[in-house]
Amino acid sequence: MSETHGKFIWCELMTPDTSAAAKFYSSVVGWTTSEMKMEGMPTYTIFEANGVGVAGLMEFPAELEGKGIPPNWTGYVDVDDVDQSAKDFAANGGSVRRPPDDIPTIGRFAVVADPHGAVLCIMTPAPMEKPMPELAFDAPGNIGWRELYAGNGKVALAFYSKLFGWTKDSEFDMGPMGVYYLFAHNGRQTGGMMTKPENMPMTFWCYYFIVPTLDAAIERVTSGGGKVVNGPMEVPGGSWIIQATDPQGAFFCLVAPKR
Repeated sequence: MSETHGKFIWCELMTPDTSAAAKFYSSVVGWTTSEMKMEGMPTYTIFEANGVGVAGLMEFPAELEGKGIPPNWTGYVDVDDVDQSAKDFAANGGSVRRPPDDIPTIGRFAVVADPHGAVLCIMTPAPMEKPMPELAFDAPGNIGWRELYAGNGKVALAFYSKLFGWTKDSEFDMGPMGVYYLFAHNGRQTGGMMTKPENMPMTFWCYYFIVPTLDAAIERVTSGGGKVVNGPMEVPGGSWIIQATDPQGAFFCLVAPKR
């Protein structure tokens, strides 16, 4: 495995109203937007923080309508060989939701799900003459945390460790809510996973966007037509979080170093 194999490299929102979503997240997170046009494909919107692309925005695909899939954020994980990784997902009890395919000049990707149905994209980026700029990992506007509500947290950690090389960083016993596992990529804490609560209808990955202060961001969420569904609450380490839905119903999270 290379050093980049298993690294989260992108996050993408599929939504039925891209202009409303662009306005909402620009207000809430402080992102700016730019457009990427590719021949024969719909315009793709890039969310940028300090001029650096951190996430994308696209129209909800017509072929997914009526299949019970809500508007959603999906993460992309860098892999050395998309075709092999897709086979590895299937061979280890997961599934391939969209077979490997090329995005011209960008890379080769596939949509996969773990054994309990949580969906991710995997990608082998196209070689670049110079690497893309990256934000500091704790910079406002960056994706600060990734979290899996798993069918079984312990089983999920073993599955992703095998496929992506992630390691267990530490764990928290949350009492009746079970154990929360923190995982690392190349020694850096990247996210956490836990067995989902029984009342949660499905397994899924969610993403935390960094804002400078939480209370002001909550105000922007609610005034923009979003809804806070959990929090604000303080998490170990002193950060503050909320979980929310945007006006189109996509689930997202915010994290801030202070209220």
